[in-house]
Amino acid sequence: MKKRNKEMLPESIWEKGKQEKLNEFILSQSSKQSNERILRNELLSIQYKIEDYIESESPRKKISIHDFVKMYLQVLNSTQKNLADLFEMQNSNLHKYLVGERKLNQQVLMKLSAFSHTNPEYWLRIEMKNELLEINKEKNIRSEYKKYDYRNLSSRTLKAS
Repeated sequence: MKKRNKEMLPESIWEKGKQEKLNEFILSQSSKQSNERILRNELLSIQYKIEDYIESESPRKKISIHDFVKMYLQVLNSTQKNLADLFEMQNSNLHKYLVGERKLNQQVLMKLSAFSHTNPEYWLRIEMKNELLEINKEKNIRSEYKKYDYRNLSSRTLKAS
C-alpha cells in the first residue's frame, strides 16, 4: 500500500499568480529577519530533524549522532575540533562517541544536550534507534530471538497444566 504524502502544496490550492505573490511575501518577510533569528531558525530546524528521525518508524537511512552534530557545526560555521575543545576533551575521543564506537556516557550526553539546547533523551534515543536498525538489518539475529516470544511461554504453561 502506497503511503500518501500529507503535505499540502501551494500549487494544489492556488493559481500560479497567487502562488507567486505568496512566494514574494515569504521572501520579503524572511529578508527582514535578524542574523540571530535566522540562526535560531536553522538550529530549530535541526532539532525538528532529530525529533522526526527519532519518531520515524522506518527511516530511509540511518543518521548517526555524528551526522546531527555536523549539521549543528555547519550552521555555526565551526569544526569538530572546536567542539572537542569546548567539551574539554580530545577530538579523537569525541569522534569515537559521535560515530558510535563508544556508547555515550553521562558527561558527553549532558555536553551534547547543553550544546544543542535539546533534551539529553534525544541523543540516547538516536543511539538506541541506530543500534536497533543494525539489529534489524541482520535477519539471522532477529530470528534467533523468536524463541523468546511470549506465545512460547504460554504454550509451556498450557502443557504444564
